[in-house]
Amino acid sequence: MLLAKEQIISFLAQEFPQALEKTSIVEITPKGAELLYRVDQSDLRPGQTVSGPTLMLVADFALYVAILGDLGLVAMAVTTNMTINFFRKPNGMQNIKAVCKLIKVGKTLVTGEVWLYSVGDDEPVAHVIGTYAIPKQ
Repeated sequence: MLLAKEQIISFLAQEFPQALEKTSIVEITPKGAELLYRVDQSDLRPGQTVSGPTLMLVADFALYVAILGDLGLVAMAVTTNMTINFFRKPNGMQNIKAVCKLIKVGKTLVTGEVWLYSVGDDEPVAHVIGTYAIPKQ
């Protein structure tokens, strides 16, 4: 079941509106999603780089959106594990692009990966592997 981007945005606007304040859903793909996060001063750490917690937030939300696109509106899906590898300094003057692909979609757990990029740069700034628990229906 591939939900349309508009269905997910409508659901999030009602149930999780703060998540859309700085994030746009660019595309929902089969077992994936692409998001754009608008970086501002509150996301930066010394050295004018995007902070690690901000990158984790973007990756976590990208996984959640990809799961909604693949499984439907599973509001209570929750993160159970996340691992991040930082590759290079994200440009604090550029927004962050997240490209998520679900690797394994099971009945109770979903695992996916997220590649994070500074917009305009083809080299990733980080790679995240995350797992979500899916509630019993």
